[in-house]
Amino acid sequence: MKLDEIKISRAIIKSYNEKILSALDVDVAIAGAGPAGMCCGYYLAKSGKRIAIFERRLSVGGGMWGGGIMFNEIVVQEKAKKILDEFGIRTKRYDKGYYLADSIEAVSTICAKTVKTGVKIFNLLSAEDVMIRRKRICGLVLNWTAVEMANLHVDPIAMKAKFVVDATGHAAEVVHVAERKSGIRLKTKTGKIMGEKSMWADLAEDMIVKNSREVCPGLYVCGMCANAVFGAPRMGPIFGGMLLSGKKVAEQINKAL
Repeated sequence: MKLDEIKISRAIIKSYNEKILSALDVDVAIAGAGPAGMCCGYYLAKSGKRIAIFERRLSVGGGMWGGGIMFNEIVVQEKAKKILDEFGIRTKRYDKGYYLADSIEAVSTICAKTVKTGVKIFNLLSAEDVMIRRKRICGLVLNWTAVEMANLHVDPIAMKAKFVVDATGHAAEVVHVAERKSGIRLKTKTGKIMGEKSMWADLAEDMIVKNSREVCPGLYVCGMCANAVFGAPRMGPIFGGMLLSGKKVAEQINKAL
């Protein structure tokens, strides 16, 4: 068979157009395809919800790829191991309550299983703004990451969702935009983003699950974003809280829907 470059190009453009068009009106839009964001999308899609995840980088997985200090091993605690078991990710016991997993296997498996549940993941797309109606977050404003990096004056597109999840990690990008532009008071002690504190794994792992919740009408936070917004410590290269956080937000949104 002789390959036709134009046919290849048409196939890519047509298929992508269909995919992005189907993602312009969904049940839940998630900004950030790290472990928390993908885990949240996975559990929502398993319950039949229409989910789109927008990731500004070329690759998904956030900081999980690098494990700790670029040693591609991650640690999870007992209660989070069950989630890795569900995904079919191999673990080995290091000590009582401590389990190791290969970070490459973990990210690639979580991503594959999440996509296969029906979640649409779009990389190289940044959430540069939010849609707000009647003081409720109801969608995202999207642009190509390359446009943002080149500082080009190119207008974005919008998509709507019944709920939005900020899973952008330490930066809490969506919540920052909502706080700055909406005039909405956040459900934190100060009404504003409180900022993350220095590393304290034991406290942070509990707090990240506690803080994974609605931060203002229509907008939820999960993953490290939750601790950054509510002023809790970071946890370092233990990833159990990330997985539990994403699952918790999925359960909360499922109830709300």
